Amino acid sequence: MAMKRKFFNAKFYRNCEATEMIVENGKIAQIGNNLPKCDEEIDLKGKFVLPPYVDPHLHLDYVYTLAEMEGIGAASGTLYEAIENWPKYKATMTIEGVKKLARKGIEDEVSQGVQFIRAQTDVTDPKFIGFKALMELKEEMKDIVDIQVVAFPQNGMYTYKGGKELVEEALKMGADVVGGIPHYEPAREFGEKSIHDIVEMAMKYNVLIDVHCDETDDTMARFVEILNALVYLEDYGTKTTASHTCSFGSADNSYAYRMFDMFKRSKMNFISCPTENAYLQGRQDTYPKRRGLTRVKEFMHMGINVALAQDSINDPWYPLGSGNMMNILDNAIHLSQYASPEEVENAFDMITYNGAKCLNIHNEYGLEEGKDANFIVLDGDSSWDCIRRRVGVLASVRKGEFLFKKKPTEYEVPFKM
Repeated sequence: MAMKRKFFNAKFYRNCEATEMIVENGKIAQIGNNLPKCDEEIDLKGKFVLPPYVDPHLHLDYVYTLAEMEGIGAASGTLYEAIENWPKYKATMTIEGVKKLARKGIEDEVSQGVQFIRAQTDVTDPKFIGFKALMELKEEMKDIVDIQVVAFPQNGMYTYKGGKELVEEALKMGADVVGGIPHYEPAREFGEKSIHDIVEMAMKYNVLIDVHCDETDDTMARFVEILNALVYLEDYGTKTTASHTCSFGSADNSYAYRMFDMFKRSKMNFISCPTENAYLQGRQDTYPKRRGLTRVKEFMHMGINVALAQDSINDPWYPLGSGNMMNILDNAIHLSQYASPEEVENAFDMITYNGAKCLNIHNEYGLEEGKDANFIVLDGDSSWDCIRRRVGVLASVRKGEFLFKKKPTEYEVPFKM
């Protein structure tokens, strides 16, 4: 008979009444109060429990490459400089080299409570070095993290000769998601054409969509409108994500409110990358200076699904980043002014449940009976307490087994007033 394990004296996100959870055969068997005794009982000492963090947009094939690119010329830290310099480094990559750095990035994230990652993976490379490396890691590390691999044409489907064909080849090789970068194509016509291609390929290969969409301050980019229209007409919105949509944060309100209605009809998902886009956007502005976020607060209030992501860790696009989703949430809360008492109570949705919707795993994800016993324990006792103090993760549990657990901070020399 399988061992039953009970976690008690807990505070559960979205379920303030329950204090106990029983895990059996890797599944959540019961959640509630005064549950039966079990073979093993673990006192969580009033700590806050929520589903694992989801990072729905991370360039795993790029992590820790900034130091490797010394001498290539990355100096200004701008978006387009990074895109231009990337091919020079890409020519030197090996599968083992990519895996070594990506594994470090995965460990960074998992050690801070992430169990689900969508990996944006550059396929504008006839050798598919980064793509092959991540497809191998997806299998090798499946016991600690679920990885979705995106066929992403970093240098453009049309700006890079043969880019569209490479994206389709990656889908044939098993990519989970089709991506694109329409605002980087050589003219608007080609950006629009790439979006049509993306939707057609997604339906042909039955995969999800995640487009780098309007990652620019140019309010006339508006490729998100075309993407939304196509997936609305094809009833593919719940399988589609528009990442970044920075220009939508600069759009005039008349346009924005018309699009809010269209987004609600299509049920398309959005991802914002607050730290990276605050760093990259507004470079041509003096003051007032735009901060690069899409309309996170409005999306949340209108019930349009929006998640947050790390995007980059120490690569040509962003020199910082650590895989700490609490830091990502903290930045988003401040930049979008999402911090009323009611907003803080549900803010964790943006790095948990909302990301799961983007990945289309929401039916298997969450703290409910019958689902996999995947959860994390934070060093606080409520959403407000955890977010205000930016607390760390004390434990991560996957299918009922600890990935890691830590002790709360202890002082070797007691603090004295």
